[in-house]
Amino acid sequence: MAEAILNIKRWGNSLGVRLPLSVASEAHLHLDQQVRIKVVDGDVVITQITDISMSLEERLKHFDPSRHGGEVMATEAIGAERW
Repeated sequence: MAEAILNIKRWGNSLGVRLPLSVASEAHLHLDQQVRIKVVDGDVVITQITDISMSLEERLKHFDPSRHGGEVMATEAIGAERW
């Protein structure tokens, strides 16, 4: 179990903490992922949002070839394809 003791810092007009990589990895969190933050019995609980359905256009905006296997979509004929 990953665990860390952190200090709360000012971030603009808000407060924030930086999650150590070990904690983020164990919780399966990644950069730019949406999470839900709520208070339950005085504790702060961060939960992944997994029920968001995105359009194809939204999914393509998040496509990163270096992260998703390096495949590139062809925009012109490579072989005997007909366009």
